Amino acid sequence: GGYDRTGVYTALDKRHPDAVIVVPPRADAVLSATANTDPTQRDRHIQAIAGKGRMAWQRDSGYNERARVEGQFARWKQVIGDGLRFHGDEAQATEVAVAAQVLKRMLDLGRPNSVRVA
Repeated sequence: GGYDRTGVYTALDKRHPDAVIVVPPRADAVLSATANTDPTQRDRHIQAIAGKGRMAWQRDSGYNERARVEGQFARWKQVIGDGLRFHGDEAQATEVAVAAQVLKRMLDLGRPNSVRVA
């Protein structure tokens, strides 16, 4: 991926040392020279994928949650639009609240009402 670069990890670590970085390593990613003595977050991701597989890494690292949030924003942009129409803070807050309720209602209408039969 585009964010699986040493520079990205270095910049994030410098600015936010306690940040947990959840960027999937590229398929051809290799461990750093210090992986055995002082592994980076990226090294630990590569080792976890090598040990348990990519799907297990996604589940364990919380990557799936990030993907779910991205999906929500994509739906928001498709249905509501990619910008706010009002300029004042109060008006924008109202616009976001109304848009969120519209999207929630649409999702509720599309969700099945499951009933246990056995």
